[in-house]
Amino acid sequence: MPVKIIKVSDRSQLKLFATFANRLYKGNPYYVPAMPPDEMITLGKDSNAAFAFCQADYFLAYKDGKLVGRVAAILNPKANDAWSVKQVRFGWFDFVDDPEVSEALLEAVSSWGKERGMTHIVGPLGFTDFDPEGMLVEGFDRLGTMAMIYNHPYYMKHMERLGFVKDVDWLEYRITIPDELPEKFVRIAEVVKERNKLQIRKLTRRQVMKEGYGQKFFELINETYCNLYGYSILSPDQIDQYVKFYLSVIDLKMVCFVENENGDLVAAGVTMPSLSEALQKCGGNLFPLGWWYLLKNMFIKKPDTLDLLLVAIKPEYQNKGVNTLLFVDLFTNFKKMGFKYAESSAELETNTKVQQMWQLFEREQHKRRRVYTKVID
Repeated sequence: MPVKIIKVSDRSQLKLFATFANRLYKGNPYYVPAMPPDEMITLGKDSNAAFAFCQADYFLAYKDGKLVGRVAAILNPKANDAWSVKQVRFGWFDFVDDPEVSEALLEAVSSWGKERGMTHIVGPLGFTDFDPEGMLVEGFDRLGTMAMIYNHPYYMKHMERLGFVKDVDWLEYRITIPDELPEKFVRIAEVVKERNKLQIRKLTRRQVMKEGYGQKFFELINETYCNLYGYSILSPDQIDQYVKFYLSVIDLKMVCFVENENGDLVAAGVTMPSLSEALQKCGGNLFPLGWWYLLKNMFIKKPDTLDLLLVAIKPEYQNKGVNTLLFVDLFTNFKKMGFKYAESSAELETNTKVQQMWQLFEREQHKRRRVYTKVID
């Protein structure tokens, strides 16, 4: 039977869309389940602040009466204008190993984009850089992370068969946390601190809220990442949305803020214990016991691995060694807290400045992910 593509039109279909990957990868030892409530908020047109300027539709694929795939078609005019492109994004792209299914899903996105004047299809990408993005092309036998996409190796073959080509790659590293930081590294951090008149601030949750540090941090993210691939500036409503999410899950002992002599935020690092194993245990569900596994991982018996979620340095302070100040503070705390490894976030393969940070540490580049592109016929 031919593949039937259905556009999601009600909440029950949206739930099927949001949970399809958890069913497709059930039992896979490397897949980290998504949390359906969080997925529903991100995909919901009334709950995601990105819909103030984005458009999106979601498609389900059926064959022989069975649900066999999903894909989101996303239009981000703000990003298109910033980068002078006419791109429709595909995201949340999952499918069984059937070329008819993958072709039908991507054709649905291409047609959707063409109707809106787009000339290229690109992905996997989300609404913003804070959504899962980049198809895994190396590291299929390594445990995934909460923030990143995991997919089967056969996905690549489908993309190549359909004529998609590489647009950009990101690299990920697994870093061993040393028993002691190199003396030279610590000395450099102290010199950087004195020369630039900087100070490290550790804040309580109340101080973060009262002094608006959540908003300050994401404004710093906008400044730091605005020139990186595909980035679109976060709106005030998006910032408020992300502040609420991160403040609910972050242990502030694992956050570092750096200020200058005027009290301006110039650098920050946000990390958290890896939730991968906890999410696997609960299957991405908070109930009946999922909430306990997650709380235990975050605050009671932490795993041996943490996720380096976000690092941001104000442009005028980059190339001044401020990153050493961040990592002396963070890595010292990591060791005290019992962590052995850190998982980096995805870093553009061309971003040598970031990769140079890890040269002083024992490290392994263990994953690679890719965004594909194709001209719309």
